[in-house]
Amino acid sequence: MKLKAAVALGILAAVSLTACGGTTSEGAGDPGAKKSYKIGIAQIVAHPALDAVAEGFKQAFSEAGIDVTFDEQNAQGDQATLTNIASTFAASDNDGFLAIATPTAQSLANTITDKPIVFAAVTDPVAAELVPSWDAPDANMTGVSDLNPMKEQLQLVKEALPDVKTVGIVYSSGEVNSEVQVAEAEKAAGEFGIEIRKATVTNSSEVQQAAESLDVDAFLIPTDNTVVSAAESVIQIGEQKQIPVFASDESTMERGAAAGLSVNYTQQGKDAATIMIKLLEGAKASEFPVETQKEFDLFVNPTAAKAQGLELSEAIVSRATKQF
Repeated sequence: MKLKAAVALGILAAVSLTACGGTTSEGAGDPGAKKSYKIGIAQIVAHPALDAVAEGFKQAFSEAGIDVTFDEQNAQGDQATLTNIASTFAASDNDGFLAIATPTAQSLANTITDKPIVFAAVTDPVAAELVPSWDAPDANMTGVSDLNPMKEQLQLVKEALPDVKTVGIVYSSGEVNSEVQVAEAEKAAGEFGIEIRKATVTNSSEVQQAAESLDVDAFLIPTDNTVVSAAESVIQIGEQKQIPVFASDESTMERGAAAGLSVNYTQQGKDAATIMIKLLEGAKASEFPVETQKEFDLFVNPTAAKAQGLELSEAIVSRATKQF
């Protein structure tokens, strides 16, 4: 989904003073007056996939020519800090909020009820109790999901490693999004004759030890914020033990995973901005079903794969969206 020029023109021509408390520039009585907004952006942790969401979101507003000030806050993986960010946002004069990743969306949803919240990089908003259903959000929240195709991920692992029997997944016990992905992987694994072996962590410092504890033929890193922020720890174990590492976001392939399917996180941010623009114009969150990406990009890193004892086939490399 791309921002249309008509959306930008509609915003530029807006004259209403009622939408979401936005302020106007000089010439409020002028039909051509331009509205300005303040939007809070909250992020659970810094890593390239989530950073790309924020950049895509801001880029979409810039491309639409909308006058907006962004209040960006990052919890750096700390739940207490995230709670404080949500409380600060609730008391602010921001017109709307972007919640990046599931824990962030949960914190903002529990605190802010009177202004629009759009989430992105959320795996399963229903399981996270953010919306009652994918098709019919209510209250003040809707957004864009990065639900990962775990069956297709395992199919890729099987294609790259025909003899694979065990796949290890390290994930955060505190992230509902990760629990959903692991459940999907376990559901699909039998079809490929694969056993899923799991290790949970509570913070990024535990990721390396968790990976070391798994005796597996391959690793699969889900879109888990805690683990992705420390993906190098899993990759290091993969190289030491000659265990190929597959991942679920482009940035992790660039950082040293062998291959994987990924949503486009920059596009996630742009899609979230498209929704936010409409909410700022006065639309209701309930009018926008949660969006998902239907196509996923294949990324490969043949050099990293070799370091982990895997030679990626030409069939896989040739159809990759991008090679690192």
